Parts: sequence; C-alpha cells; structure tokens
Amino acid sequence: MYPPLPPPAPHRDFISVTLSLGQSYDGSKSWRRRSCWRKWKQLSRLQRNVILFSLTFLMLCGFLSYISVADQWTAVDGRSAEEQKTRPADPPVLPAPQKADAHPENMQGALPQKPQRHFRRGPPNLHLRAPGKDSEDPRQGDTKRRDEAVGDAHQEESTQRTVVSWRGAVIEPQPGTELPSRKAEAPARPSSQAPRIQNPAASPNERQRAVIDAFRHAWAGYRKFAWGHDELKPVSRSFSEWFGLGLTLIDALDTMWILGLKKEFEEARKWVSKKLRFQKDVDVNLFESTIRILGGLLSAYHLSGGRLFLDFGNRLMPAFQTPSKIPYSDVNIGTGAAHPPRWTSDSTVAEVTSIQLEFRELSRLTGSKKFQEAAEEVTRHVHSLSGKKDGLVPMFINTHSGLFTHMGVFTLGARADSYYEYLLKQWIQGGKQETQLLEDYLEAIEGIRRHLLRRSEPRKLTFVGELAHGRFSAKMDHLVCFLPGTLALGAHHGLPADHMELARALMDTCYQMNRQMETGLSPEIVHFNLYPQNDHKDVQVKPADRHNLLRPETVESLFYLYRLTGDRKYQDWGWEILQSFNTYTRVPSGGYSSISNVQDPLNPQPRDKMESFFLGETLKYLYLLFSDDPDLLSLDTYVFNTEAHPLPIWAPPREV
Repeated sequence: MYPPLPPPAPHRDFISVTLSLGQSYDGSKSWRRRSCWRKWKQLSRLQRNVILFSLTFLMLCGFLSYISVADQWTAVDGRSAEEQKTRPADPPVLPAPQKADAHPENMQGALPQKPQRHFRRGPPNLHLRAPGKDSEDPRQGDTKRRDEAVGDAHQEESTQRTVVSWRGAVIEPQPGTELPSRKAEAPARPSSQAPRIQNPAASPNERQRAVIDAFRHAWAGYRKFAWGHDELKPVSRSFSEWFGLGLTLIDALDTMWILGLKKEFEEARKWVSKKLRFQKDVDVNLFESTIRILGGLLSAYHLSGGRLFLDFGNRLMPAFQTPSKIPYSDVNIGTGAAHPPRWTSDSTVAEVTSIQLEFRELSRLTGSKKFQEAAEEVTRHVHSLSGKKDGLVPMFINTHSGLFTHMGVFTLGARADSYYEYLLKQWIQGGKQETQLLEDYLEAIEGIRRHLLRRSEPRKLTFVGELAHGRFSAKMDHLVCFLPGTLALGAHHGLPADHMELARALMDTCYQMNRQMETGLSPEIVHFNLYPQNDHKDVQVKPADRHNLLRPETVESLFYLYRLTGDRKYQDWGWEILQSFNTYTRVPSGGYSSISNVQDPLNPQPRDKMESFFLGETLKYLYLLFSDDPDLLSLDTYVFNTEAHPLPIWAPPREV
C-alpha cells in the first residue's frame, strides 16, 4: 500500500509588471538612473577639464557684470571714490530765489537737483561725506562737480524734470510750476571764491580739544544707551522718545562735521541712510521738527557737500491748512492730520514765525515755491496785525481767526524769543533785500529799549524784563540771552553801532547769570533786584526756576561777541562755563545731564535728560567760540538758524 501523498503546496499567483519609460525593455539594466558622481567619474579627463573651465569662465563673467552694475549705481551718487576723500569747501554766498510771482522759467536762484539716471526704491539715501584731513584742493573738486553737472544736464535736457524725494519717490512739479533749468546748476555750486569750512592745515587748539572730548563723551553715552532714539537719559542709561526720529543724532550731524569727527559722522550718516523713516504715524511739533530735523539735514547737506533729497517738508505742510493760514502747532507726518494743542486753539508766535529760514531754503533747493510761500505768508500776516506795542508782539496767535490772543503781555523769553531773531536772520539770508523784515526788526529793538530794558542793583546790570498789561516784571529767561548775539550780528551787517553797545551790556548780564550761581551755570529764569539792598545780589532765583537744561544761549552770544569784537574775555567766560558743565553735569558712564539746582554744588540733582540741543548747539557754539579762524563758518557766508544749524546766505538776485 502506498503511503499517502503529501498535501499539495499552496498555490501562489505572480503578476509581472514592466514599466517602460518611453522605450522598450530589452532585459538589460542600462536604463536605470545612475548618480551624478558616477556619471562624472565615467567622463574622460578631457571632458571634465572642459566642463570645469566653462564653469570658471561663467563665474568670472558674472562677477565682472556685477562690478559694472555696481559702478553704475555708484555713478548715481555723483561722486567718485577719490572725490569722497576730499573735504569740500564752504558754499559761497548763494543765489536767492525769485519772488513767488516771478515766472518759474526765469528762476536763476534755486539750486536744482542733480539729474539721476536710476531711481532706487527702499531706504532713503543721505549722501554725506565724512570730513577728512588729507584733502585735495577743494576748488578743483568743485570744478569737477560743476563739469559733471553740466555734462549730465546736456544729456538729459530734453527729458521731463522731476524731483527725487527723501523717500526715493518721484515728486512731480506743481501744476503751472516748472522746476529751475538744469543750466542753473553749474553756477549754483561752490565757486572759486568759496571760503573754507575748516582750515585743513589748522589743528584744534587746547580749548577746542576739550570741546571735542566733551562731545565724544556725550556721544558715547548716546551711542551706547540711546542709539537711534530721540534723547539720552544718561543717569538711568536709557532713552526717551519725542518724535521717534533719532532727534539727537540728526541735531548733531553738522556738529560732528565741524569738529572733524570722521568716524562718528560716518556712522551717523549710515543710520540716517538706512534707518530713518518719516512714514510713521506720529505727531511732531512743527517748530521743533523744523529747526532740529529739517534744519539739521539741510545744514549737513551744505557742509558735507553731499546730496540730499527729502520730502520731510511735504509732510509738515498740512499744518498750514488752517482758516487763517497760521499753522497748527502739531502735525502727524504719517497721516497728514494737523491740530493745535489739546488745551487751546492757539499757536505761539515764536513757533509760527521761526520756521521761515528752513522753509525758504527748502524752496531754493527744490525749486518748489510752496514751502517759501506758506512760511512767508505767516510773516506778512503777523506784520499786518494790530495788538503790537512798538514792534513787540504778544505770545499767542489763534489759528482760526489769525489774531493775537492774550493781549498785553510782552516778553523776549519763551513763546516769543525767536520771532525777533528770525526777522533779522531772514533779512540776512535773503541778501538784505527784504526791507520790511529789517524795519520790523529795528522797530522791535526800539520797543525793547523803551519798554523792557532796565538796570539792576547793585552792579547796574542791563537786563530785559517783561511787560504784562502795563506792569513791568524784572523777570528774564535764560532764553533771552540769544539777544546779545543777535544784536551784534545786526551791527556786523550794518545796523546802528549802538546795537553793539547794547549787545556788550547784555552779554555782561548773561555772564553774571552764570557767574553768580554756585555751580557757575545759569538757572532757567532769574529775577533782577531793582532796588539797593544790603547783602543782595543782582540775580535772584526762585526755587521752581533753579534748573539748568544745558541750554546754549549764553555761549551762542559769546561766540558772536568774540567773533565780531576779538575781545578774548568772551572766550574765557565760555571756558568757565564749559568747566562748570564738566564738573556738575557730566555723567561718568557717558553723556551730560540737565540739573535741578544750580545753587547747590554738592547736590545739583541730575534730571536724567540730555537735550538734543546740547550736541546740536551748546558744544558747537563753544567750539566755534574757541576758534580764532574767522573763516570757520563765516558770518558773511552763513546764517545760523535758531538751532545753530548754519544755512547759506543768498546773493542778491541778478539783473535780467
């Protein structure tokens, strides 16, 4: 019997699938994907060398193309590498713009923008050159730039002209307005008669080096604890914001240039180029942003010889959209919404009448008359108003009615001070052609003599008080110490000699406001003693007025008095004040702080704030005061705005 058969194996089905990639399968493996490295290894040595050579050649061509494109962008800046090393000379007295009713095509005074072949979008470009020591002849550099400008003008003369704004946008000319001809660009640049900004052969003297040291110490604190912010808080080693626009940095740009601080200037210039943004939802004060930011940028443009296109002025223009054309105090530079302060519909007279230098210069540079027209309309309106007292103006003006308010109160201190300063300086800026400005200034000085001038006891100090509804007050703000310098400047430009005598007398008073304090620093406000009393000084200070904010007005006037008289006592007085700043306001970790009590040298009580004007004005005026070079920012070439930013004086208009 046969053994049983084993059970059959389970049945398995097999399915064979052949995937063809567009070709028949012949049973070989040649179609399978091989790695790039295996393919590379199977190439002959000759083939591999040819491929490597080709790749190297393509990379070299790409690199050369990149350099070529970069050179074209560099050409847009209008300067060669060699030119960037050159310290430019001061611009000469510049041509004035035509009046608003002149035909735009005949304008010879406005400085046109240099043509650009390419426009960049994105961050703004502030083209400022850092000061250098080894400079070629600035006249040769000026000639070279003029030749380049003329050449560019011939190439693009037939194209439609536009203005490139600070933000890189293209601003079309206003309807019915033509920008100045590019042919005017060549003579508008610095000429062979241009005086120097700073004598390259002269090194700072000992006192100037002390100012440089003070600036570097202040800047070190700002750079370390407040970089890119508005103001340094040196005690707490932090910062505060006002507008969020790098206020201290912009305010100090031209100071760094004048002091020859190349490294600091270049670093700040780069921040402005890459970080500064005006398109932001923030309210700014029209006056403060004009004198500090717009004035600072215009001054840096002129002193550095760089190029600057900006639309910051456009962002301020909505402030003038009021029923009376008297501008609101505040404007949002992002939304364009302008408004008065929350507590009133008034603006201060000083604020609305101390923006003219900057707006007039902006019109001269851009060829757009709207800036100058808006600012000068305010001047004409204030000139025609009633409510003055022998040229003295009240402190407030209503933006709706256009009339003075708070009548009967007259001061040269806060809210009115720079109105008088800008009457004279506009006249100087315009080449001494606008006689109405001069007449208003002269009338105001006579009003000061008649109503506000007194002498103290026991030293017989001449001071400027205040008048409130017919009653005299022996109160004088430290701000009034701008007046000696303004009077001296007027005398220098041909006004009566007794203006210089009054300037000297008031300068003595401002010095005593510092000298009679235990710290050697002036308080914010003083009251003068009018009657002889035993053991009483001329200067009395109330507890609420004992603070010092690092203000520049005393050293500002010392600069003018020394520059125009040569009397070295003014330098010595400034040196004393600098030593007091170093003793009582210098913070070891960096920066200088305002103080609360100038009468307590043991505890001056730091207020933990370094105002931007300490770098923009106070230290700048001290440096200029200690210089014996009259051509260092000559007063025949420049006029300083109320934030100490020098702007060029215009030449008288040419006869057509």
